[in-house]
This record gives sequence, structure tokens and C-alpha cells, in this order.
Amino acid sequence: MTQPRREVLQKLTPVLTKRWLSPDAWKIGVYERLDGYAALRKALDVHPDDLIQLVKDSGLRGRGGAGFPTGLKWGFIPQGDGKPHYLVINADEGEPGTCKDLPLMTYDPHSLIEGAIIASYAIRANRAFIYIRGEAVHAARRLRNAVEEAKAKGYLGRNILGSGFDLELVVHSGAGAYICGEETALLDSLEGFRGQPRLRPPFPAIAGLYASPTVVNNVGTIASVPYIVLGGPDWWKSMGTEKSSGPMIYSLSGRIANPGQYECGLGITLRELIELAGGMKPGHNLKFWTPGGSSTPLLTAEHIDTPMDFEGVAAAGSILGTTAMQIFSDQDCPVYSTWRWLEFYHHESCGKCTPCREGNYWMVRTYRRILSGEGTYKDLDTLQDTADNIFGRSFCGLGDGAATPVMSTLKFFRQDYLDYIEGRTAPRLSAKALVGAH
Repeated sequence: MTQPRREVLQKLTPVLTKRWLSPDAWKIGVYERLDGYAALRKALDVHPDDLIQLVKDSGLRGRGGAGFPTGLKWGFIPQGDGKPHYLVINADEGEPGTCKDLPLMTYDPHSLIEGAIIASYAIRANRAFIYIRGEAVHAARRLRNAVEEAKAKGYLGRNILGSGFDLELVVHSGAGAYICGEETALLDSLEGFRGQPRLRPPFPAIAGLYASPTVVNNVGTIASVPYIVLGGPDWWKSMGTEKSSGPMIYSLSGRIANPGQYECGLGITLRELIELAGGMKPGHNLKFWTPGGSSTPLLTAEHIDTPMDFEGVAAAGSILGTTAMQIFSDQDCPVYSTWRWLEFYHHESCGKCTPCREGNYWMVRTYRRILSGEGTYKDLDTLQDTADNIFGRSFCGLGDGAATPVMSTLKFFRQDYLDYIEGRTAPRLSAKALVGAH
């Protein structure tokens, strides 16, 4: 394991993660001693429209994948329309490799609750929801306990801190469906229906939860709000880049010495992040990696100096996504890895649209055939054609997420596919995997 250089260590910017190692950080007493709810008191003295402008000025962009400007999204909510407004926090973290929201909710739940109160006040919502993945039992318990603590201290409920603002915050556990990470499928699930994506328009800002104006934001996005209110937009923009401001939690896993969460300013490179993580494991050399989870196009060792911000990753041909960086070495097989991801997407497809439902079904079977040593050259054309017909033609982003690793591995690692087809690489799957694959 190599020790990171001082100039690389200085790129660590613990903001959202600064309380994680504090003893009992999830308890409200500890949170209050560490600046907790100070931002809320400050925000309640400001007009809601000024709060929205503050978030716009900070340049905060969504931390859930798309990177849409947060203040702009809040500004889409129509005011004076006579309808109830809702804030929904997407905590349905289920992307393979993604693991930044769960520790935040587990170790610092009050930062999310404080952010939710401020955001609700800004958009004039009196009811907010945290939709958390059903398997995240421990984090959900911490959140529910934190909600009760906040109520007891007057931070939630009626007439919060004497401001005249009321808010009820509900922690809702889903049933473990990956599709519910898509915002409109999440809203359907929250309403008690089967989680399936909705046709848009209308967009949630106009007709979201219960057909009323709704803001849907990611955990990291909302948890950033108290820090912006306390520190100001200029302080926030002092980290990151001009167009991608603030810190980001990068989740590193795979063939590195110290997998984990590394919070740095947007724009740090993979080379620097690997150095912070102690380098590659002995005997392993970087071969390919995901910049933002398994649904983002793979990048290779040639992209190791790509700035890890929204613009830099896009220029390299991928997307920043959830900054879930899975690191693979020359001892890992891109064909096998893509098959494993496809099995996940095939299982999690809601089946609403034909390209995703049928395309993933056939791609999984084609990969099983290749990895069992029965693949043909025609299979590569079939995979490319199927992925092309899924990408951009599915009802939601799940289909695109399934197609991107197929297209990127065919682009960068076609020889690895040919090695299976031509017999140079031994089959990874047994003949049993071929049942139903022809």
C-alpha cells in the first residue's frame, strides 16, 4: 500500500462526511454541538424565494446521477396555485457499486432531516417524505429515531421554532425494487401503486405526488443544503470547478488497497482518488472502471486523469452518475462483469416497455452462450444491435443503464469477446447456464 502525497491528501474536503467518525453522531445532542440545526434557524429568518436564490447561486447540482441544478428545480414549483406541495427524498440507493447515501443516513441522519426542513420551507411544502430502500433496515431505524428526536426538540411538527411553518416528515420503506430509484416510479410506489415509471410530461414539478407539485431530490443533494445556508454560496463554490461546484462523496470499490468513501472537491482525477485509497492492490493494474455506477459507460486506464466532474466525465464519453467508482484490474474480465450487471438489470426491469423487457432477456442469454464457450461472431452483432435498440428507446433510464456497459465493452474490449468465441479464454460458465439461452 502506498501513502498518498501531501498535495493529494489536501484534496480531501470532509463536509458531508465530517461527523461520520464522531461518537454517537446520529444522536441529536451530538449533532447540535457540531453546528446542527443552526442552518435551520438561519433559514427560517429568510424569505423562501431568497433561499431558492441562495441555492441557485451556490451552483449545487443533483447528487443522484443527472446533475440537474437544484435551485432551478426548486424554482419550477408554482407558487400560489392553491395545491399542496411535497418534497420527496430519493433514498432508494440500489445501483451496483453505489454506497454513499446509506452511510450518510446511518451516521448523520439529522443532516438529511435538517436539509429536508429547509428545502420544504423554500418550496412551501408542509409534508415531506424520505423513500428509503426496504433492505436498508438499520439506516431506516436511525432516520425514524432522528425524526422523533427532531419532533421532541421542536424542529419538526407545527410552528417550527416559532416561525409559523409546519412540516410533517415521513420515512417510508420501499419493497426493494431498483426501478423505484426512477423518480416517477418512486412516486407511484409512494402512492401505493406498483412502481413503474410515468409518462412525462407532466413533470413532477407540476403533477408529482398525488398530482400536486413535487420536488424529488437525492439524499446527498438535500444533505448539502444546511452547509450552503451556513457557509454561503461563495464558500461552497470554493470547492470543485466553475460548473461543478462543491464537494462530492466518491465511493471507491474493487481492486484498490482501501475501498471506501472519499469526499473531495469535484474535478479530482481517478489517479488521485486511487492514490488516496492506497493505490491498486499488489499485482493488479488498472484495466477498466465505472465513473458513476454500473449504469454508466465504462472507461479504461487511458482515462485515469479524467476530471471527475460533470463536464470532464461527459467529455470522456460517460456520465458522473452516483460517483460509484468500481475499479477493475487486468485480472478481471469485462465480458463476465457485464454479464453480471445485465443479470441484475434483467431481474430489475419492471417490464413496462418492450425494449428493456425483451432486450435484456435476450442479451443475458447471449452472454451466457458466449461465457459458456458456445458463442459465435454473430452474437457480437446481436449484442450491439440489441443494445442500440434499447438505448434511448426505453421508457426510463433503466434500459439505457443496461445497454451502456454492453456498448462500452464492445467498443473497448472486443478482443476479450473474441477470445471466448475463438477458444483462447476458457469458459466461465457451465453448460447449465445454456438452458434457455438458445
